[in-house]
Amino acid sequence: MSDAHQQVTVDAEHDGTRLDAFLAALLPDRSRSQIQRLIKDGLVAGPNAPLRPSTHVRTGQLFTITLPAPEQAVAAAEDLPLTILYQDADIVVLDKPAGIVVHPAAGHAGGTLVNALLHHVDDLSGIGGELRPGIVHRLDRGTSGVMVVAKNDVAHRELARQFQDREVEKEYIALVWGLVQAGRRIDDPIGRDPGNRQKMSTRARRARSAVTRVTRAEHLRGVSLLHVAIATGRTHQIRVHLSAIGHPIVGDPTYGGVHRRVPDDIRPVQRLERPFLHAARLSFTHPTDGRTMTFESPLPDDLCAVIDGIREKQATDQT
Repeated sequence: MSDAHQQVTVDAEHDGTRLDAFLAALLPDRSRSQIQRLIKDGLVAGPNAPLRPSTHVRTGQLFTITLPAPEQAVAAAEDLPLTILYQDADIVVLDKPAGIVVHPAAGHAGGTLVNALLHHVDDLSGIGGELRPGIVHRLDRGTSGVMVVAKNDVAHRELARQFQDREVEKEYIALVWGLVQAGRRIDDPIGRDPGNRQKMSTRARRARSAVTRVTRAEHLRGVSLLHVAIATGRTHQIRVHLSAIGHPIVGDPTYGGVHRRVPDDIRPVQRLERPFLHAARLSFTHPTDGRTMTFESPLPDDLCAVIDGIREKQATDQT
């Protein structure tokens, strides 16, 4: 398979952005480190030379990217449990459990979703990189729920385009501290936290647009069970946005969601061993035949136990 060439023009939104960050925004299927390697290997051509990942781009500049042909996946196949909701020649839809990292990375060479995929799915191509074959989008380690994976380069490009163009519908269920009303809309750009590179923030200097909407809300005395829809898919988006408005996700230690002392009527939240966040619904267009496809994942047992415990506790207190 031959290399692919892609031309991109800098728009006003990205004026002054680092070259690697600009290309990462336009190539969601490539990691930042992969893009930096492309630049260092001379596979990105532009108006100035030499180009570096830290080169600042300007509005109207044209860059040509040479994308090497996909490599065969080399992550090791592992016989790990995997719940497959659907698969055909082009895609596989999964119900990801909490506690598993999506793809191998520093500190997680094995035991990932990709390792399990390589064992359970025979026709998974290397598109997306040798350590993340078929991965179009990700869920955080502590987040459970629906994911779609591409099986070939055609499906991968089309699904990546749908995510980039905000055509994919994603709905999550989250339990947050405090009272949040249905209809709440959070429209705050998100970028890397300037004080902690492991976190994201709405106060970042270099941030990308992000919109989160609360579509349903159930109030349970001190906490709210929310259905949340997002069009964008920024890193930690829901966790960051809900924390930014003062309602962090219960059980999220990174963004202020762990409280040492809790009222007795919501004490079941102390059972949580991860953030209360679940990808409940995913809707997209099939990458080759154009069908609208919708998949749902019920709330997992650990999260159900917390909600049931709160409801039972509060019902008992009322009698």
